[in-house]
Amino acid sequence: MTQNKVITVGGETVQPGENKLLKISIDRLPTGTLIDIPVYVFNAEKPGPTLLVQAGLHGDEINGIEIVRRMLDEKRFQVSAGAVIAVPILNIFGFIHFSRDVPDGKDVNRSFPGTRSGSMASRIAYHYLSEIMHQIDYGIDLHTGGGQRHNFPQIRYTQEDVESKKMAEVFNAPFSFPSKLIKGSFRNAAFRMGKPTVVYEAGESMRFDDGAILEGIKGTLRVMQHLGMAPIMDDGYTDRNTTVSLQERKWLRAPTAGMFIPKVINGCVLKKGQVMGIVSDTYAKKSKTIKAPFDGHLFCINHQAVVNQGDALFHIGK
Repeated sequence: MTQNKVITVGGETVQPGENKLLKISIDRLPTGTLIDIPVYVFNAEKPGPTLLVQAGLHGDEINGIEIVRRMLDEKRFQVSAGAVIAVPILNIFGFIHFSRDVPDGKDVNRSFPGTRSGSMASRIAYHYLSEIMHQIDYGIDLHTGGGQRHNFPQIRYTQEDVESKKMAEVFNAPFSFPSKLIKGSFRNAAFRMGKPTVVYEAGESMRFDDGAILEGIKGTLRVMQHLGMAPIMDDGYTDRNTTVSLQERKWLRAPTAGMFIPKVINGCVLKKGQVMGIVSDTYAKKSKTIKAPFDGHLFCINHQAVVNQGDALFHIGK
């Protein structure tokens, strides 16, 4: 029988039938402590595709980190064919500083493909692509809503990439939609390298959401099963209704500054004209209502209590 390919990370090899924890050396803290990106490789003997499952590209987005940690703990990456490369925390610097970015304020997810001698974010992107990307066939990038914005579990794919759309369908999150490629993003770099990749967004930064974590685990397992990497499970763990595919999206913004009081629950069905929330001054003298402009679905809500005019409050789609 033909064996699976050998995977090499950080100068170390993982032969077919082996599982290893490897590291990509990135930089040092001012104290001299070496910072590595941990990379788990699960390489089956039987040939098959290589799937990258990564989290922590933004250091404060911990739901994705917990998805990978829990799947490692439950031994969900023990594949029967192909290989999984699992990266629990890509942006170690951001994680230890409870920050989206690296210490110099740059966003790693706007720094791809990066350079060997550039900023910290640029070097992280460069070394990561150099070590990992040429060896994978598919990618799942796990994210969380930024700031205090809570994303209802959703999967995003690249419109121009048929394979990523198929992956999104298989992942089957509660909501799915095409998303434009952003310059410097990991998904943009993956698309340019011909690596179909989807982005899972769920929950809020620095706050665990068990439902969002469970949806991420289920979706990842569905993709693994679809790719023939893992046996079909019969415990109902991957069952759910069909995703809601959104073709039009709109942000509703604060009509004035004040206290923001939502009147709807994230993930709900909306009716045109329905009151979704109010923004009021602190003296209860003046308030403005925010109404749904069309029938649709709410898939992101801002949990910031005090807002300024123009702040994004609700993300809705139909």
